Amino acid sequence: MRINKGHIKLMILLIMVSGLFAFSSVRNAKRRVSAPQINFVGDDNLFITHQAVSKLLIQNEQPIANKPKEIIDLKYLETALNSNPLIKEAQVFMSVDGVITTEIEQKQPIARVNTNASYYIDTEGSYMPLSANYSARVPLVTGTVVKNDLQNVYKIANKVYTDEFLKQHVVEIHQNEDKSIELKFRLNDFVVKVGTLKQLDKKINNLKAFYQMAYKDKTLDSYRAVNLKFDNQVICTKK
Repeated sequence: MRINKGHIKLMILLIMVSGLFAFSSVRNAKRRVSAPQINFVGDDNLFITHQAVSKLLIQNEQPIANKPKEIIDLKYLETALNSNPLIKEAQVFMSVDGVITTEIEQKQPIARVNTNASYYIDTEGSYMPLSANYSARVPLVTGTVVKNDLQNVYKIANKVYTDEFLKQHVVEIHQNEDKSIELKFRLNDFVVKVGTLKQLDKKINNLKAFYQMAYKDKTLDSYRAVNLKFDNQVICTKK
């Protein structure tokens, strides 16, 4: 029987490669991870600190630093981070050499409710707790506000947040029991009575036209109320 030396060499090579791969896999799995690298995406103002994020990166009630790669559950860590009400989205990655990187996107507040409870409303209309680390300069929301029914307040708060004129002037949003809305300006004494949020864009355009005219005439300080509730008109009440 004639032996094919080429086949034997190929089999030996395959066995050696398989052995090296198995050895490398076991060794890689036993490699211990380093302390997590925490990166914040976007805004530099931190509502949640690096230290607070580190405390969330635990597994089996222990920090993950210096633990074997094979026991690290990235999905579990992401779920723990995303459960924090200050975090909008978190992603956790691990490199082949055991370096864990965490990318954190914080929630962004657009208004602060200041009634019998204090909290933020974020850019998606959701509840966001206050932070001991940083306080955002956003309009206050007063009046009748319920935490599980923020849609009406969110609509006007988001309008203020995205409109340069309103963002410059509005410091308070007041919601009455019937959900009608009033606004207070930073530099003026009058109350802007928006009413319901139907045809909101039209009402805000009317407000801008009134403000521009009154500013030109230097009569802004003459009014105590500016009413936008009526179609195609702004009704002002003098002091």
